[in-house]
Amino acid sequence: MSVTESSPAADEQPTPAADEQPAPTAPAPADAVPVDAPSADVPLADASSADAPPTPRKARRVLAAVARWTAAVVVFAGAGAGTAAWITSLDRHEVPGLATEGDGRWEYPRLSLPALPEGRPRPFTDGNDGEVHHADARRLVLPAPAGAKVDPKADGAWVTTESFLSLYGEEDRAELRTALADSTLRHVAARAWSMPDGTRTTVHLLRFGSVAYAEAFKDEALDAGVAAAPGVLPRGVEAVVPEDYASVVDVPGTTLYAFREKKPYGPEQTRWAYLQTGDIVAVVSQVRAGEALAVPFQQTVTLQNQLLG
Repeated sequence: MSVTESSPAADEQPTPAADEQPAPTAPAPADAVPVDAPSADVPLADASSADAPPTPRKARRVLAAVARWTAAVVVFAGAGAGTAAWITSLDRHEVPGLATEGDGRWEYPRLSLPALPEGRPRPFTDGNDGEVHHADARRLVLPAPAGAKVDPKADGAWVTTESFLSLYGEEDRAELRTALADSTLRHVAARAWSMPDGTRTTVHLLRFGSVAYAEAFKDEALDAGVAAAPGVLPRGVEAVVPEDYASVVDVPGTTLYAFREKKPYGPEQTRWAYLQTGDIVAVVSQVRAGEALAVPFQQTVTLQNQLLG
């Protein structure tokens, strides 16, 4: 905003007498910019008039200019405050110039921990030395992201051990079935869904009678902690590459092992992870034609780990 002052009316300007007219001068060039020079008959203020109070007309002009500048400052301040409030109310991707390209993450709903039975503490807190999950395990299964087609038979529901064993080849199921029976498995909760790009995700939560049984099943039956590869591989997987998520997925009290199927593989690639948190072992698996993408897999594993930790 620019603020300009209006010039005094023409009839208020002093008119020089005829014999006091300035001598004619050469005409200015066409492109010259006129500059107002002080009139010869207007005396310069002397030291004695410097402290004299302004005339009423001059005072009114000064007050008018101050009022206009004050109004301009108020308008700009209000506009600035309004812009700041608008910017801070937006998400990053809604702010012009700060929008970010999609990085492949799925849109999961806002997560919240399920309610606990009265008087029961959460795992890894004071008073829960056994690290037991007292919440309903079905409420601890990660919800499906936006756009997913959920399997109605495994939508945060109790499932049979055979549902879990179907992740593995026929040659491994009998031994795993025996290990589950010997480990005082209490129940299995699961959710499965598929995404528009063809990625199929399954999440199984196996809750055991104690932390010791859960850890034994993870270490002895699944061989999850083997450095090169776990002893039991998902169905159709022959060679694997371990993934190091320790520096990314850091949830106190939890253990995480992640793997991906090694190239060359068939028409699909598998990624999977084992999580052990207290008395629960979680198995997260993603299968996709061509390549199972790393970003949604890591996101899914991280969120499931946070729900359990």
